[in-house]
Amino acid sequence: MPLRFDAHVSTAETDYGTVLLDERAGTYWELNPTATLVVRTLLDGGEAADAAAALVRAFDIEQAQALRDVEALVGHLREAGLAS
Repeated sequence: MPLRFDAHVSTAETDYGTVLLDERAGTYWELNPTATLVVRTLLDGGEAADAAAALVRAFDIEQAQALRDVEALVGHLREAGLAS
């Protein structure tokens, strides 16, 4: 499940996470530090399990919950037309 943002999406990392700009629609999306960790892992070629493992290490949550969270985030980004 590697992630790739579509060409019309610009990203900027901030002190509080990552901001996505959908240049086509003119809308902004703000990712919190948890979502930023997931996105960064997937953009670097990691799989969903890698992103979930990173969440478990960083935030001390259960593996199953972390995997559900990763899959939900990726689903939302794809449904919004931001990523493929």
